[in-house]
Amino acid sequence: MKRTLNGVTLAAVLFTGGVSLAQSAASPTPAPGAKTAAAPKGTVEFKGFVVPADPKAFLERLHYINQSEIKQAELAQKNSQNPDVQSYAKMMVDSHTTADQKVMDYAKSQNLKLAEMPKPANDMEKKAMAADKADMEKLQALKGAPFDSMYMSAQVGAHDAAIGKVMAAQHGMGATGELATLLTNLSQELPKHRDMAYQTLGKLDEAMGVGGAGMQGGTMDHGSMGGATKTK
Repeated sequence: MKRTLNGVTLAAVLFTGGVSLAQSAASPTPAPGAKTAAAPKGTVEFKGFVVPADPKAFLERLHYINQSEIKQAELAQKNSQNPDVQSYAKMMVDSHTTADQKVMDYAKSQNLKLAEMPKPANDMEKKAMAADKADMEKLQALKGAPFDSMYMSAQVGAHDAAIGKVMAAQHGMGATGELATLLTNLSQELPKHRDMAYQTLGKLDEAMGVGGAGMQGGTMDHGSMGGATKTK
């Protein structure tokens, strides 16, 4: 069965591979002629996604996302009995470990020491980090099908948001050299992860005979740190 995702669908042509992208449900589709609020000082914005303009702060958030993905995937390898979920989780561990090493190597080459936990730039980020912790605790308490449903549904939304962050950085930070290459690689890899998560979630739905959005309680979205700007 086809699944319906809430949120804004971004033009597929923004990425090679044509994966449809969506913002989180918290970012409604702007009405025709509506103006998007200006990005806060010290940030860059694109299509409603906001990231720090400072490279160090942005890299810290990439590091945070990579480590979160690795921890969740390692938990999935323990708590899931579904071969598709376990296969996805193994891919996530391998891919995000490699991606994080590239982030750390680049930071080291620039004499930047990245914090394990980024300092929240605002209340929105502070709440997002608290939500990440709470959702990880929920996952730790689940096993089997309930775990699979929450984990995979969260993965789709988290990757939508992470892709949006990379887009914002590409369009607003004016990155060059190694940092530009790092962003390009992410813009190619993250849509593949999102697509695999979507397909795996679809298989779970078919197995359960449902066409909805799985466990609606799953709100984990570490990629939403510094989330989309609100419209007015």
